[in-house]
Amino acid sequence: MNNPFRLNIEGLERVLVSLQQKGYEVIGPRHTDGVIVYDRIHSIDDLPAGFVDELTPGMYRLTNNGSRQFFGYTLPPQSWKRFLYPPRRELFTFRKDGKSFGLAPKEDQTPAYAFVGVRACELGAISIQDRVFSSGDYRDEAYLSARRRNFIIAVNCSHAAENCFCTSTGNGPKAGAGFDIVLTEIVNEDSHYFVAETGSDVGTSLMEGIGAGRADESDVDAAEETIRKACDTVRKSLDTSDLPKLLADNTDHPQWEDVAKRCLTCGNCTMVCPTCFCSTVEDTTDLTGRIAGRTRTWDSCFTMDFAKVSGGNFRISAKSRYRQWLTHKLSSWVEQFGVSGCVGCGRCITWCPVGIDLTAEVSAIKGGATKQESGGSR
Repeated sequence: MNNPFRLNIEGLERVLVSLQQKGYEVIGPRHTDGVIVYDRIHSIDDLPAGFVDELTPGMYRLTNNGSRQFFGYTLPPQSWKRFLYPPRRELFTFRKDGKSFGLAPKEDQTPAYAFVGVRACELGAISIQDRVFSSGDYRDEAYLSARRRNFIIAVNCSHAAENCFCTSTGNGPKAGAGFDIVLTEIVNEDSHYFVAETGSDVGTSLMEGIGAGRADESDVDAAEETIRKACDTVRKSLDTSDLPKLLADNTDHPQWEDVAKRCLTCGNCTMVCPTCFCSTVEDTTDLTGRIAGRTRTWDSCFTMDFAKVSGGNFRISAKSRYRQWLTHKLSSWVEQFGVSGCVGCGRCITWCPVGIDLTAEVSAIKGGATKQESGGSR
């Protein structure tokens, strides 16, 4: 760590206050209706102290163990994507004026967000979406505007859940880049504090502005031991060696039929995934016919209409839709964006109603892989 700070509980409160004074809308974890959600927070009293989650295939359970730890959970169902790339966004509105239509002026209403509690895998997901929305000929200016004003406080994990496999994808449990400040929470019998490292000039300025002191060697050692223990608790893995070619060469592997018998094509995996970006548009008019608008909404490659075109539907089976999702995520995504579309967060495993585990599906394909000469069936 490079010149880290030591931040006590009161210091964390000063950080939140400072961010709000600077005009940020502070978003962080809080306990609501039996789950951890990312929502607006005002003080450390809003943080989910003592709450821990149990994540297994198809199961999420939240309990309170009575500890003082603010960030003892691993991952909630939501990702930060919903703030930077919201589920619904109005693209434009036309208004009728006499016999002509005019484009109604639309100002960007996205606030300057400060995210608190971003995990290393989620930093990786934000980085991936940065590539998706900023590369090529079609840039998402609303997304880029939100990112330019975005302040991120990351948190290094103290442990992994059963569904985590971030070490396989190189996205955790320690945050490497993409943050303004990263915290490692230390809780023991006689103290509760954070070791804070800055990743930007803005982050350093904020820490110095609240009068945070420097961490000593024992603080740094405690933080590094916390991260090391978190690495040791990662049990699930994904073999990524030559994975894009493996999937591209096995589009007719019998495992696709096997997973299709279990998959409900509900789209949960795409909705909770922090990197999926498929969308559709809805055109609407009011009853008077004077106002018309277009709205972008999230979509999923698992929905029946996603592949419907004028000549028919080219992806009608559960087999073809699951294969499309997995091969795009782990294979063709690399060709498109130069990086895998998976960060190892395990959300798709947790929130699949039937507990389908993509690491197990890849392992099954790898175990019986044979190069296919023909393309996949519908």
